[in-house]
Amino acid sequence: MSRNPWDLAFTAEPEEVGALRRIMRLRLGIWGLHDVTDEAQLCVSELAANVITHVGRGTPATLMVSMKGTHLPIEVHDPDTRALPTLIDAGCDSEGGRGMALVDAVADRWGVLLRPDRKVTWCELATGLTSPNGHSGGAGVTRAEALLNVYEASRLPRDSGPGRVSAMMAEEAVIDVITDFLHWLRAHGCDVDETLDRAQTHFEVQVAEAGGLSKGCYPAAIAE
Repeated sequence: MSRNPWDLAFTAEPEEVGALRRIMRLRLGIWGLHDVTDEAQLCVSELAANVITHVGRGTPATLMVSMKGTHLPIEVHDPDTRALPTLIDAGCDSEGGRGMALVDAVADRWGVLLRPDRKVTWCELATGLTSPNGHSGGAGVTRAEALLNVYEASRLPRDSGPGRVSAMMAEEAVIDVITDFLHWLRAHGCDVDETLDRAQTHFEVQVAEAGGLSKGCYPAAIAE
């Protein structure tokens, strides 16, 4: 799966934070990174809130998200190079800096870059991927991705060139693959319903052993 960097300009206002969280959830759902969605939403909330509190409401800012190896960098750019984020000890009575303490708790690392015209506050989250273009979810997801690529390539014109199944078309491709397998089972005299029940049972057992229920396809995860 190709995960291209993206950015979004926003205004540092409290009402913008919820929109940034929803967009982050949607984008990470498309990328198949459901396992780090909660942490990423927390980080973008705190980085944006830091601009609101320490730079000022109405400040023009930019959210940038990309992949760096198997890590997910999240950056917030703002024009003030003087108001630097600080990390306050949890036992301190001061309210300032608590947001960065939360970022420090969930991110692998974070920091601040000063550029001539802006400040970049960033953090990185571990995704659990084994390769930058891979998937989380274990060997079963990897095998499914390989099968989808072969399946999709067999349906494309010869001059269309190779390529991975796009995120927006993946669900339809999965449905087509399952449908074709059901036809194959029926043609060989197998009980389709029994096979589906067994597959569902195997899936639920594997998900339970992995530590929780599936979070589902990305469209259902847009709302908080």
